[in-house]
Amino acid sequence: MAIEVRPAAVFEDVKTIVGPKRPDANVCWCLSYRIPSKQNLALQREERGKFVEKLVAEDPPPGVLAYDGGEVVGWAAVHPRADTSFATNRKIPHVDDAEVWSVWCIRVRPGHRGKGISHALLQGAIEFAKSHGAPAIEGYPVDNKGNKVDLTMAYVGTRRLFEKAGFTKVAETTSVLNGFPRVLMRLELR
Repeated sequence: MAIEVRPAAVFEDVKTIVGPKRPDANVCWCLSYRIPSKQNLALQREERGKFVEKLVAEDPPPGVLAYDGGEVVGWAAVHPRADTSFATNRKIPHVDDAEVWSVWCIRVRPGHRGKGISHALLQGAIEFAKSHGAPAIEGYPVDNKGNKVDLTMAYVGTRRLFEKAGFTKVAETTSVLNGFPRVLMRLELR
């Protein structure tokens, strides 16, 4: 069956991918780069899910979801950079003043990996940003040079994944994840 990517407008599906197994757990909910650090730290347990539920109800929602048949199997966080912590991030540079969108998290459910879902999610994120008038989209993947990336740190993607989607490296960063440097990759959409 073909993978379908849609805007993340169904909270229960977002919760399936990025939410905790226990409602009182303090997990990321993909908020680390989406909201300011102080706000992220202040949101605790169930408050985190309630906050994400509000984001999902906004237009545009906070990302895209991948479906295999009727089953949700993946997530990509994508939004205007101005609405994320990348707007003020000291380690990820701005290359210009374009109102670019950022894609910063790609997650595939266990049991569904190795099927090209991350590629479909990135393509869906591109289309989503484009449909909302983004002039360009950026990602900040690791430049792992083919070496294995720990699955808990693979959410940012790899340079190769972004290159396959047509992105080009436009800048170095001072950000390092899992021992690998992150690079700024961009795809012009206009």
